[in-house]
Amino acid sequence: MDSSSEPERWVICPVCHKPNPAGTRFCQHCWGAILNQDEPVTEEELEEITRRRESYLKRRKRIKLGAIGVGSVVFLVLILLIFLYGTDFIAKPPQEVNSNPADGDWTMFRRDLSRTGSTGDAAETPEGKLKWMFSTGAPVHSSPAVVDGTVYIGSRDYNLYALDAETGEKNWEYKAGSWVDSSPSIANGIVYAGSNDGYLYALDSDTGEKLWAYKTKYPVRSSAAIADGVVYFGSDDYYLYALNASDGTELWKHNTNSPAVSSPAVFNGIVYIGSGQGYSYAISTIDGQRRLRYRTHYAVYSSPIVSSNGTVYFASTTGTLTAVDGTARTWLWEHELRPFWTQAWLMFSWLPRPPNQSGFLWSLPMHVQYTSTPILVEDTIYLGSGNRLAAVDVNTLKVLWTFRTGGIVRSSPAIAGSVLYVGSEDGKLYAVNADTGEKLWEYATGDIITSSPAVVDGVVYIGSQDGNVYAIE
Repeated sequence: MDSSSEPERWVICPVCHKPNPAGTRFCQHCWGAILNQDEPVTEEELEEITRRRESYLKRRKRIKLGAIGVGSVVFLVLILLIFLYGTDFIAKPPQEVNSNPADGDWTMFRRDLSRTGSTGDAAETPEGKLKWMFSTGAPVHSSPAVVDGTVYIGSRDYNLYALDAETGEKNWEYKAGSWVDSSPSIANGIVYAGSNDGYLYALDSDTGEKLWAYKTKYPVRSSAAIADGVVYFGSDDYYLYALNASDGTELWKHNTNSPAVSSPAVFNGIVYIGSGQGYSYAISTIDGQRRLRYRTHYAVYSSPIVSSNGTVYFASTTGTLTAVDGTARTWLWEHELRPFWTQAWLMFSWLPRPPNQSGFLWSLPMHVQYTSTPILVEDTIYLGSGNRLAAVDVNTLKVLWTFRTGGIVRSSPAIAGSVLYVGSEDGKLYAVNADTGEKLWEYATGDIITSSPAVVDGVVYIGSQDGNVYAIE
């Protein structure tokens, strides 16, 4: 009696997905997997399973290739963006964002937005005689601004004063909530000044009426810079702020990671500011994005100064004077990766030496503590350095001369013509020949001087910790 044979059946390996004859205990292809005998398949079913498997593998291959392609494009775009981040290709700072005061005016701390502290040629030279003195009744650390015949200055009696530049008579006063150590800035008929109560005040320059006030969390000792309708200032709450100058609306703020005591400088669409963390910053005026984070290693409380070619000079609290390319950009993770690169280079001499940080031009240790905001006149920098006033040639980095005072020079020097004016903690205002360092005259106040002088129309204006504002002609 004839009987037809049963169709052949197969068991699929769960690991390699290849067929094995039914009844096989271990896969004959991968030699490891135990085969499930419960659901064997026929020849026809095996062909369908094989077809689906091949289709799945083709789809996975296409997805894999697509993912590799997309990932490669994303990687190349990321590399391109990192490269462009170090350039001005995407968003170049607006070169027109600068400001120069009118001839005869000293509109803010260090006179202008580049913090030059210079009036250029001087038609009249002060001789060291008292013209007038105004008493505030409390120490004066604030530095004066002089605009249209009016002297604006703050005091630790909580007041901001407007004084007649010719007579010293008070035009008005405005009482803040705490000390006014910040030096006032004037633009478009508005006086901007910070206070230790955490506010930046905007006052009418003619009447002293408050127009608006912006609150930060901590004291505002930084002096404001105003450019293109925007006011820039730092606060002890670790932020550099940009506000609409007309109504005080916040445009942006940038975290400096430490108290921003330094008064910012604005040049060609970039804001420069020092900080107490050991870094100094270059920030775009467009959106507050950081362009350069330069490691000065020690705190910079003085203001940066900017030369006409865009070189920025910072003076740290440990007496180091540094020149930085103001257009440079910090590369991504530059300061975070540098310690590892340096350690590897020290261990393996065949590795390349780490390059200078972005923006570095030169650095000159003055070997003293305490430095004030410098002045740059052509190729010479003048700055307070310990208890001295020093002149440094920026080309040779040679100290040309020093003038010694009887105390620390925290006051930032001003220059008019060929004469430097600077206060000292010995309580004296000095006039020094800028070419030779020779003392021309001195004027003694009743206490230490930390205020910085303003020189307008042959008169030096300065405050003293004795509570007085002096006009010396």
